[in-house]
Amino acid sequence: MKLRRWLLVLIMLLLCLPSVVPTAQAKAARISIQLDGVPLNSDVSPYILPKVNVTMVPTRIISEGLGASVAWNQKSKTVTIGMDGSSLQLTSGNKSALVNGSSVALDASVELKNGRVMVPLRFISENLGVQVEWNQAAQLISLTTGMDVVPPPVSTGGEVRGAWISTVFNLDWPKTKTSADQQKASYIALLDSLQEVGINTVYVQVRPAGDALYPSTIVPWSKVLTGIQGADPGYDPVAFMVEETHKRNMEFHAWFNPFRANTDILTASLDPSHVALSHPDWIVNIGKQLYINPGIPEARQHIIDTIMEVVNGYDIDGIHLDDYFYPSNTVFNDDAAYRQYNQGAYSSLADWRRGNINAFVQTLGESIHRVKPNVEYGISPFGVWRNQSVDKTGSDTKAGVTAYDSMYADVRVWIQNGWIDYVAPQIYWSMNNPAADYDKLVDWWVSEVQGTGVDLLIGHAPYKLGTSEIGWQSASEIINQLKYNQNYTEVKGSIFFRAENILNNPLGIKDQLQSYYR
Repeated sequence: MKLRRWLLVLIMLLLCLPSVVPTAQAKAARISIQLDGVPLNSDVSPYILPKVNVTMVPTRIISEGLGASVAWNQKSKTVTIGMDGSSLQLTSGNKSALVNGSSVALDASVELKNGRVMVPLRFISENLGVQVEWNQAAQLISLTTGMDVVPPPVSTGGEVRGAWISTVFNLDWPKTKTSADQQKASYIALLDSLQEVGINTVYVQVRPAGDALYPSTIVPWSKVLTGIQGADPGYDPVAFMVEETHKRNMEFHAWFNPFRANTDILTASLDPSHVALSHPDWIVNIGKQLYINPGIPEARQHIIDTIMEVVNGYDIDGIHLDDYFYPSNTVFNDDAAYRQYNQGAYSSLADWRRGNINAFVQTLGESIHRVKPNVEYGISPFGVWRNQSVDKTGSDTKAGVTAYDSMYADVRVWIQNGWIDYVAPQIYWSMNNPAADYDKLVDWWVSEVQGTGVDLLIGHAPYKLGTSEIGWQSASEIINQLKYNQNYTEVKGSIFFRAENILNNPLGIKDQLQSYYR
């Protein structure tokens, strides 16, 4: 009886103790794999054979990750792996493998686990030219191919998350004017950084000042590529950028400054084919810059022809114009053109100027869609069309410059006539600005596009973060603007000016955007 009683007591004590898991099993962490920084997922976790310290992975990792062909022969228990002309054969139980027909010793061969064919990762990878690194602390295997890997597309629900990439003055890209290889590497790094933030669309400035970042038969090579206008950089930057952008499932929109001829008034360093030298009668000197006169029909067609070179020659997703129409707050000497080309069609110089821009916008859109109907055509005008004090249908703002009165850009006409696919007003003010309030301007632009079929994107100003202007002392200003946009289905996304002003992370905007988009 005593023995029985002691056994009952012992059993009760054991039942009261917490269950114990073997230490090695409790601490075992799932091994993860990355290929060129992109996670590779599998329904069967990799594992390590302890005696030989070999990591075994399912063949799915090899086929879907590395893009190799994999064939399994159930009868002979042999797996055959091929990639880029290399062939590997491993048979279950064999201590050697065939590499391109030659026998090579193995530490571990093929295994079957949970219905999956498992193979030794390092042996397979290194024989296919892939570097393998093991991080014990993170339980992470990093594979490096040296090739560009396309990350899986991020679902954004069709929302545009864009960034302007400025090339004028080498602001965002290219940072160097000497090496094509360096320029290519720099663009790849720029794209990768933007995509990491959540950007899915880039608007790349391919015509900074009457020139081109692509081989053109009409205008010279841009000096931002080599330091010398007209000098061939040795490659086609636009072709390269389009290819790299599409590899990442991002959209590439070619951004044009339509009427800016040169960023200063000096002509000595211009290529002979530059419009300021080949057609000086088209040029207006406004004191700080040279402009192409929009009032001359041949000059407008010249710009359209340069844009159509890109439409016809490249697999772009869109053509994008900024607000360089007529310059604001300056004297623009076009009286002679007004007398020559108006011919009584307009009663005032201002209406004639707006008519010139309207004709340009309409003709360009028709030209683009005639050739490639799926290429998007959009314009990013100044954020205030007209003040309510001047036009009761304008916005409740007190802007010193307006698109309609200062730049002669009648955006309302473009929208109502459907000449553009989208409009992206530059609403570069905070939500607390008394002269031009962000909220009120978004409301106004939403009402302008309602029922027209024209999409609305919003241009944001991260470049103002940290400045003394009201409302820009915190990066949350941008995030709050994005949240406000969500009130309207008409707002299809945002574009940020500009790439470097995101990636330099002023006031933490890069981190906040990344968190917001994820």
